[in-house]
Amino acid sequence: QVQLVESGGGLVQPGGSLRLSCAASGFTLDYYAIGWFRQAPGKEREGVSCISSSDGSTYYADSVKGRFTISRDNAKNTVYLQMNSLKPEDTAVYYCATRFDVGVFPLDRAYEYDYWGQGTQVTVSS
Repeated sequence: QVQLVESGGGLVQPGGSLRLSCAASGFTLDYYAIGWFRQAPGKEREGVSCISSSDGSTYYADSVKGRFTISRDNAKNTVYLQMNSLKPEDTAVYYCATRFDVGVFPLDRAYEYDYWGQGTQVTVSS
């Protein structure tokens, strides 16, 4: 059974940092691309970042470029999203998603993914 579980969300002040984790079970991440998405109340789900399985290529939305870093540890079957210099507009539920990597990159649209985690809340507020 394919399962993704996000963790690491919480409340942080503007300018602070959080590291989100996405732990996979039921399959090995070695051949799967991973994406991070977020959804704020009343807004559509947007792609934040993704990482390929083949060469570790990464993609970032313009809104997070230079502040967020995606990485993967295949040995731990886990993908991370390091978020620095957080802003109030980063507040959202963050989801990780995965699909078998067929060499198409970047994968920044929700419909391109097959499996999703349950989400973790990130709130940036003073």
